[in-house]
Amino acid sequence: MDHYRFLVLFFNCLLSFGSYFCFDIPGVLQDQFQGNLTCSNTTVINGTVDCVVGQGMSPRQFNLLYAVCAWTNAVVVILAGFLIDKLGNRFGALLFSFLCVLGSTVFALGSHFSGTPYLLPLMLTGRFIFGSGNGSLAIVQNCITTMWFKGKELALAFGLTLAFARLGSVLNFFFTQSFEERFGMQWTLWCGALLCVLGFMSAIIVSILDKVGMKQLGLDEAIQEESRKVRIQDVKLLSLRYWLLVLAIMFFYNGIFPFVADASKFIQDKYTDYTQEEAGYIAGAVYDSSLVLSAIVGILIDHVGMRGIFAMSCAVLALPVFALLAFTFIPPLVCTIWLGVLYPCVSVSMWTCIPLVVPQATIGTAWGLASSIHMFGVGVSNLVVGGILGSKSSDTKIPLWRWQRMMIFMLANIICCIITLGLLNIVDHKQGGMLNTTTKKSGQSKRESDREPLTQREEE
Repeated sequence: MDHYRFLVLFFNCLLSFGSYFCFDIPGVLQDQFQGNLTCSNTTVINGTVDCVVGQGMSPRQFNLLYAVCAWTNAVVVILAGFLIDKLGNRFGALLFSFLCVLGSTVFALGSHFSGTPYLLPLMLTGRFIFGSGNGSLAIVQNCITTMWFKGKELALAFGLTLAFARLGSVLNFFFTQSFEERFGMQWTLWCGALLCVLGFMSAIIVSILDKVGMKQLGLDEAIQEESRKVRIQDVKLLSLRYWLLVLAIMFFYNGIFPFVADASKFIQDKYTDYTQEEAGYIAGAVYDSSLVLSAIVGILIDHVGMRGIFAMSCAVLALPVFALLAFTFIPPLVCTIWLGVLYPCVSVSMWTCIPLVVPQATIGTAWGLASSIHMFGVGVSNLVVGGILGSKSSDTKIPLWRWQRMMIFMLANIICCIITLGLLNIVDHKQGGMLNTTTKKSGQSKRESDREPLTQREEE
């Protein structure tokens, strides 16, 4: 059955490949989205772009493309998690992968209305629909991964899922810029939509595999029976450790996602000897590093444990990154690789703690709430960053002092993450130290005892 589990995992990983590619397209093509509408051609002087033909968006409007996606996630994933618990992983995989296809299609359609009042509303609508599916699809992936790898190689499976998702981001950073230069923005966005179709096809396959596998294991009826018992009121019974985990995840992602979205522009403005394509590659190193390390980190956590302490230690190591970017001229590639190494360490260790502190029957709701809160935080952070960078078109350089304020804001979020993880470890220690148990010790206890009781009746 091990081979079958990893076959399910493979197609489960492909669910979000296209959606992660599409999500980060605006970050790579930032100059094209914010470029001057009046340019008749692109002029290169001393290796720098003098004027870029684009959609004429201001930095605030550009960051709104990310904020609306994050806000949509924040609202929709709460309902999505509950629906997944009630109606099953297969229903969620098909529904939310289809929304990714629809949203990316509307977003690509918006590029055909450049220079008209319809451009921004269409693109925001596309990102709204896309956000409804993208974050929820990640919840489906997590639920399927937890179901098939619960108590065995969970961190490895989660790491591989994250690696495949980040593969979409990495390929986006490597190839989107050159593809756009050759074929234009419209074809680039449509190709992103086609990759989301790949995710929908994977959803069909993984749904079939999941149904057949659950029947062979004799778990299909038991899962359906548990789903019928789930109530929205069960949210009140989630433990303090769960809520501290959610806050820590939110603060950490607040310091990562807004930075990656604007990193290419930051590198070009501060380090004048980098072209737009080179800046895109350097910004993408965050995802390049996480792509390589996610599975390795998963194996390490599965064999060692100590998730809470590991996450906090790595978050502390992330502190110097934004200070160096703000106040020194250290090569930006050093900082992006540094951040890329720490990103999978913190995210894999924190996300794999959630199945340990919530009941299996409400795992979808728990994932949904966690995703909702952290994406809401990211949406607010994108707005704050947009306000810090100003509302003028990025046809001219953004002053260095504005970039420094942005880095200080990123640093503040990482500090909040460390404080929250410190509180989490204290609470966990008082309640038995489950999150920091070594693998050898945790293997001696029953698998089901590693989860919080849903109700007093279940505990008895």
